[in-house]
Amino acid sequence: MTKSFISNCCLTFNHFHFLSAVLCWVTTQKEFIGPEGGSLTVQCRYGSHYADHVKYWCHGGTRIYCEILARTDETFSANPSKDKVSIFDDPARFMFTVTMNDLKETDSGWYSCGVELASGADDIAYTEVKVSHGVSVVNSMVSGEEGSSLTVQCLYTQRFRLSEKKWCRSGDPSSCLSTGSKGSYEDASVDISDDRTGAFTVTLKKLQMKDAGWYLCSAGQQQAAVQVQVRPHASTKTEPVTTPPTPSQPWYHYRYMLESIVGCSSLLLLVGLAVLARKIQRKKASSRFKETEEIFPDNRRGMRDLQQSKEHMIKIDNKEKASSRFKEMEEIFPDNPKGMRDLQRSKEHIIKIDNKGTINLLAY
Repeated sequence: MTKSFISNCCLTFNHFHFLSAVLCWVTTQKEFIGPEGGSLTVQCRYGSHYADHVKYWCHGGTRIYCEILARTDETFSANPSKDKVSIFDDPARFMFTVTMNDLKETDSGWYSCGVELASGADDIAYTEVKVSHGVSVVNSMVSGEEGSSLTVQCLYTQRFRLSEKKWCRSGDPSSCLSTGSKGSYEDASVDISDDRTGAFTVTLKKLQMKDAGWYLCSAGQQQAAVQVQVRPHASTKTEPVTTPPTPSQPWYHYRYMLESIVGCSSLLLLVGLAVLARKIQRKKASSRFKETEEIFPDNRRGMRDLQQSKEHMIKIDNKEKASSRFKEMEEIFPDNPKGMRDLQRSKEHIIKIDNKGTINLLAY
């Protein structure tokens, strides 16, 4: 890649700071705005290897049609435009500065920061200069911390040099503060100062949260909007905020654990009481059979009837157990037709056996 090709690419890549830093050794902002009748300053940066080269400021959008307005070498100091444009090189910072004074509408257009080379095309970075008419602000958004101060710089053109300057909250004409004939205004919270050359400065003192919002810089009938943001003071104390307990907190786990233990314990207690009641009932029945056996130990028929009654009660008890188990099995596989069919067959078989035993008992 030749030096000439790199230089010709500078105009294309100047808006992309990373690429311009790689391909072009001279860089600057893509745009500068200055008020009519006022001045503006342009900073042009260059590579360290250009520290001893001549720098210049040129008016024009191409290399062919470019009028050099200022140079850093002494041989060009007789230029009649030196009062209009000045240039200063700072090799220690690898930067040269251009200042344009007494801006007029005709000064708007394309300019270039250039570094003169002995061989090949010069290295150039292009930028656009715009001369504003009316009122403008340096920064359309400013911010400050609660209790501190902040400054808004409002610019105006030469035709408004003697006009009254105002600072107003947007949408509230009654809030306007005016510089009056003195060119200044001051109270406990706001300070306005007009330099009568192209700018007036508004200083907001002891910022409060209520000061945040949109404001207007005004000169004559022209206005420019600016947004003021106020940050809370770092030491401002806030009320402690209590939050409801979340499942991640330990005691919450204990709560569920206790509830589970109490529920399980209650269930086990009920089951235990049922088993105990059944055992007591059996014990009482066994005790009565024993008492009956003692009543007529020599009565064979009475003993036989007693034994049959005992066996019948055992069958009833077994029946209840079997019925309970069948019910549990039915609940286990309600959607299994084969299992339900086998279970039904088993149930019918037991009923047959039970009926057969009953017939034999009657026959006996």
